[in-house]
Amino acid sequence: MVRIFDCAVDTELLSGMRLAKLAVGREQLIVLPTDTVYGIAADAFSHKAVANLLATKGRDEKSPPPVLIPNVFTMDALATDIPQVARDLAKAFWPGALTMILRAQPSLDWNLGETRGTVALRIPDHKIALALLEETGPLAVSSANLTGQPAATTAAQADAYFGDKVEVYLNAGTSPKGEASTILDLTGISETFVDGETRVTGKIRVVRLGALSLDKLSTIAGELIEAL
Repeated sequence: MVRIFDCAVDTELLSGMRLAKLAVGREQLIVLPTDTVYGIAADAFSHKAVANLLATKGRDEKSPPPVLIPNVFTMDALATDIPQVARDLAKAFWPGALTMILRAQPSLDWNLGETRGTVALRIPDHKIALALLEETGPLAVSSANLTGQPAATTAAQADAYFGDKVEVYLNAGTSPKGEASTILDLTGISETFVDGETRVTGKIRVVRLGALSLDKLSTIAGELIEAL
């Protein structure tokens, strides 16, 4: 069975996208390209699929995967108590290499692992990933590698890691950035309204430095970013 589809070839792109969508619906795993590195993905709302994703990578529930979303409106469906600085960062850097940890909507029926009531969200800057997300909805996506190994920047590298444990590989060439996203934790930010003004307290914690620099992030978040 063909597992790797060359997205530069129209017929393979169409077949690959169709089969990838079907695989997600069947709670199977896929590998997709993003602007940072290749990701291994599963239906974010399938407990079985997310557990399979973590097991395939060699992780446990203490390392919950981020969730890729197709547009900023989805952020409000999945997160709550979103501070204004998160919206400002999203406007400036989404789609792009920024993952933001926010408080998750408590009503969501999903199990991403030990998230402690949070969710890590990102909109990738890659047309194939975005097109697929529009079809599937939110996907739990982690870098395509075995734990402790370098993240795959090609579909062939991902296939070498996972083989037939993944149903469909979408091959879009070498990853543009070749480096994982920068992760910020915004759950420490609180907003209160005092005398008609918004008062912001707390700090944004840098969880991982990646393809998006702190200098760029600071143009939006300024001193709210905790010093490293």
